[in-house]
Amino acid sequence: MFLEILPWGLFLAFILGMLALDLGVFHKNAHEIGRREALAWSVVWIGLAIVFNIGVYVVSGTERGLEWTTGYLIEKSLSVDNVFVFILVFATFAVPPAYQHRVLFWGILGALVMRAILIAVAGVLLSSLHFVIYIFGAFLIITGIKFLRSHEEAPSLEKNRLVRLARRFFPTTEGYEGQALFVRRKGVLMMTPLFLVLLVIESTDLVFAVDSIPAIYAVTDDPFVVFTSNVFAILGLRSLYFVLAGYLAGLAYLKPALAAILVFVGTKMLIVDLVKIPPLVSLAVIMGVLGVAVVASILRPKRVVLPEPEGHPPVISAT
Repeated sequence: MFLEILPWGLFLAFILGMLALDLGVFHKNAHEIGRREALAWSVVWIGLAIVFNIGVYVVSGTERGLEWTTGYLIEKSLSVDNVFVFILVFATFAVPPAYQHRVLFWGILGALVMRAILIAVAGVLLSSLHFVIYIFGAFLIITGIKFLRSHEEAPSLEKNRLVRLARRFFPTTEGYEGQALFVRRKGVLMMTPLFLVLLVIESTDLVFAVDSIPAIYAVTDDPFVVFTSNVFAILGLRSLYFVLAGYLAGLAYLKPALAAILVFVGTKMLIVDLVKIPPLVSLAVIMGVLGVAVVASILRPKRVVLPEPEGHPPVISAT
């Protein structure tokens, strides 16, 4: 029993230590995260994920190692859509750049807890009720189709249920109070708008988690592989946001690629009792879809508006 829970304990201790180092040392004081700093942290988290994945290959064998790699890529690619939401939320509520890292830190910490619960629930359902895998598969295919046809909209504080619930218990300050989530005014504990933004990010991540957790169970049924690959993908999300925030708009075919990945893993779950797709094939398909999307987005002709003489509509030209 001890040997079974030892890897979980060591992993959680390592992750909590890294998070404490991140917030307590490197980002103790609020400051705007530059691309160079964000890129360095991205390299750190991706490097740690690679090292951990190598350990899985060594300890558990090639098949488990490939499952971890594939699961990590699935979660990493699907988490890119979270970055779009971060951009929308921060722009809509005018969150100062210096405070964005603090919001994302607590948001991702909450996301890890929520995903751990969802992973445990999904694992129990799949192990005890096999037919649930078909429900998950159909759900992912439908989600992929909707994902392709949907448009990003800025979440609203007024419409968010968590925000409305929180406002029943705490009054809200008129403006931001530095990086504080709560302040005390005349003996009254008050929320700041930064905490409300955090609630919006947490609630949207819960929606994304409902999509992504079933997707990784299409690759592996090992809870440790599911959880650890998910954690590493999520932990690099903050730095990914600061690195990619200015570039994502140029990847025109990213959302169709993510939709295709969801449909693929959903189909894999539906046919699991007929055809078992090897982890290496799944990995190749996912990397291929993402690679084609990036290359096609880069090569896509840009549309520019050419000025026309007065009285004539502008002409749109491809360059």
